[in-house]
Amino acid sequence: MSDQSPSFSIRRTAYLDADGQPRGTLPGLADDVEKLQALYRAMVLTRSFDAKAVALQRTGRLGTYASSLGQEAVAVGLASAMRAEDVLLPSFREHGAQLWRGVSMVELLQFWGGDERGSDYQGPRQDFPVCIPVASQFPHAAGVATAFVLRDEPRVAVVVGGDGATSKGDFYEALNVVGVWQLPAVFVINDNQWAISTPRDRQSAAETLAQKAIAAGLPGEQVDGNDVIAVHDAVSRAVAQARAGAGGSLIECQTYRLADHTTADDASRYRDDSEVAAHWAEEPLLRLRAYLTAQGTWTEDDETALLRSFDEMVEEAATQYLALPPAPPASIFDHMFAALPEDLRRQRAAMLEEHGDA
Repeated sequence: MSDQSPSFSIRRTAYLDADGQPRGTLPGLADDVEKLQALYRAMVLTRSFDAKAVALQRTGRLGTYASSLGQEAVAVGLASAMRAEDVLLPSFREHGAQLWRGVSMVELLQFWGGDERGSDYQGPRQDFPVCIPVASQFPHAAGVATAFVLRDEPRVAVVVGGDGATSKGDFYEALNVVGVWQLPAVFVINDNQWAISTPRDRQSAAETLAQKAIAAGLPGEQVDGNDVIAVHDAVSRAVAQARAGAGGSLIECQTYRLADHTTADDASRYRDDSEVAAHWAEEPLLRLRAYLTAQGTWTEDDETALLRSFDEMVEEAATQYLALPPAPPASIFDHMFAALPEDLRRQRAAMLEEHGDA
């Protein structure tokens, strides 16, 4: 009888420090100026969109909105590691990933404005809509990955959730089936240190969230989530492994939520401003911009032109969103069932008789 106990270690990937200085040897992506600039532009666009969305909500022209401020590297890094034919299953803070994959700003604003037509993407048709319930997207991802296996398709399901999602049964059950069936699914945890008002250290006694993969027989890895190069590198490796038939992975991206949980939250009630201020020095845009500037591949003129261009793009998207006509009242019935039950059919007819379809 063996007296050896299982042991494990969690790899942590980080390439740029908070000042944009290399930490040892960088991956090949760091030499691809065009790709790095594309990642930077995508993060800046995400932040520009985010600021406009918050402004629209504060002026009563958008519903409750979840800001991604400070977490742009997670969304852009993971999306840039995916292929077009893969499927993204986002939580409610992956605006940057959705924009990278072709969801329009107008569609995102439409969704957050309470109009589900915004989830009918004209770009990535098979990507899932924003998931508001915590962790329910993880079983969905296991189902999508199962479909890929049954169809013998070399595709990968990439699902994203916050650190709080790892405390839910949905997460554990999905992780377990991905391990048992060796499904092509990559679980990305946006570990922003807060599950609404609950800090990371009060929701799990695990030293890392990545190690939760071990019990499911999957590899787990921790990543500096403010380093878009590290996120892209880790997710690229995990996606390649899944596509090759070697099963899924869990990647914990450590970052920080610089904004309130949503526009319905006031984070100053449960965390100090000094804590937030300290994390501003680690944010992902400043980090990559510092690296690009040091390499001589980004200038102040580049930055000014980019911000001006994105301000115009975001304003145009907001204008288009605000000009959209509301959905017809009867549409509330139209996408619930393949064949509308008789009681709802009568209600729909009554609504049309009383209000018409305007």
